[in-house]
Amino acid sequence: MENKCIWNKYSKAQLKELEAFNAEYINFISDCKTERECVDEIVTQIEAAGYVNLNTFIKSGRKVSAGDKLYAVNMNKSVVMIHMGKAPLEEGVNILGAHIDSPRIDVKQNPLYEDGGLAYLDTHYYGGIKKYQWVTIPLAMHGVVVKKDGTSIIVSLGEEADDPVFFISDLLIHLSAEQLEKKASKVIEGEALDIIVGNRPLAPAKKKGKDDKEALEEKEAVKKSVLALLKEYYDMEEEDFLSAELEIVPAGRARECGLDRSMVMGYGQDDRVCAFPSYKAMLSVAEVDRTAVCILTDKEEIGSVGATGMQSRFFENTMAELIALEGDYSDLKLRRMLANSFMLSSDVSSAFDPSYASSFDKKNVAYLGKGMVLCKFTGARGKSGSNDANAEYLGKLRGIFDKDDVSFQLAELGKVDLGGGGTIAYMLAKYGMNVIDCGVAVLNMHAPFEVTSKADIYETYRGYISFIKNA
Repeated sequence: MENKCIWNKYSKAQLKELEAFNAEYINFISDCKTERECVDEIVTQIEAAGYVNLNTFIKSGRKVSAGDKLYAVNMNKSVVMIHMGKAPLEEGVNILGAHIDSPRIDVKQNPLYEDGGLAYLDTHYYGGIKKYQWVTIPLAMHGVVVKKDGTSIIVSLGEEADDPVFFISDLLIHLSAEQLEKKASKVIEGEALDIIVGNRPLAPAKKKGKDDKEALEEKEAVKKSVLALLKEYYDMEEEDFLSAELEIVPAGRARECGLDRSMVMGYGQDDRVCAFPSYKAMLSVAEVDRTAVCILTDKEEIGSVGATGMQSRFFENTMAELIALEGDYSDLKLRRMLANSFMLSSDVSSAFDPSYASSFDKKNVAYLGKGMVLCKFTGARGKSGSNDANAEYLGKLRGIFDKDDVSFQLAELGKVDLGGGGTIAYMLAKYGMNVIDCGVAVLNMHAPFEVTSKADIYETYRGYISFIKNA
């Protein structure tokens, strides 16, 4: 079976909507480069659309009813949206689930040091990256610093035209004969990913004598200069790094890509390219029969662990609160709701790259510009760690998408023996619900700049709407 290019199926009105949707998407991934920034922006948008914090319902004792729109936030890093339907929750809900974290470089808790007249921040990379891709490119710093008194300082530096940027150095080609003999995984090692943040020393104070302490301070004059700037701009002391979450990401905005402007190139599209159409689909549906839920979660790139990952109880607890607000809560009702639910694990798939054709099975790979991607199973090699959707669920989804003329393709993540990957799908499948991976094909996945097709982004948005309404 051959999937057709979808660009020519759209009317003029749809093409106009496609371009407008992607323009908004480009703004979203340009402005929201961390999970915290995503949550802040999404909450702003959904509150404007009438969504109310779940805690407001809980505190007032107000029961939920069809048409109510609620949301819950977990530690400013994940969010759940709920649009109440007419059917009882016990009969199940329709779930879209994406993640809003992306591979990056994190700043360590004791990071600042000076060496060779340069000031550095020591780092620890997050998620699966090819480390050599992160050197010599302009980098930005995003995050939050929380002081001892609880004051939060928001940091975003390197995105504006007049902002400074940061970088990781690489060895010049003239001296790199030994370096180039190394395997790609060793050309740049994790401990060499420290970012350069300064070179100008602080002007020394004029004093008649010098003791050992003053001599040491002069040796660390560049570090001292950086600390002075942090104090000036952020009222931040060195010890405040201890309670900081600072993420190093590629600097600059996402861009239209190609002479025909058919693609989007930008950082963090895995998985914000699925998160964006997921929550936008929720906002686009005026009325639902079955309750619609959108989960946007953290920590997927490191196994969905921790308090803000999908393996936490946050989603389950939120749904328990929802059933309590419906009235007559029981654990059995919660379990029935979860088991009777349908889910699209809204995550990306690898797009076919002709330059590396030998890594893909051409008959079972996703292609840019050919629609939304369904992955029956993920995992690695012999389906290890996989959620494997059953045939009945695939048949149901085919009927739903065909009804609304949603173009989709079936794909796997590369050749069987080369590796593989996973998503949050299997974590929700443990409740007994039907789950399948469903998202956008990506070129350059996990690189500082990833590439997607505008048509695929728009078609995935259409597919998510169709699922919410009809599953």
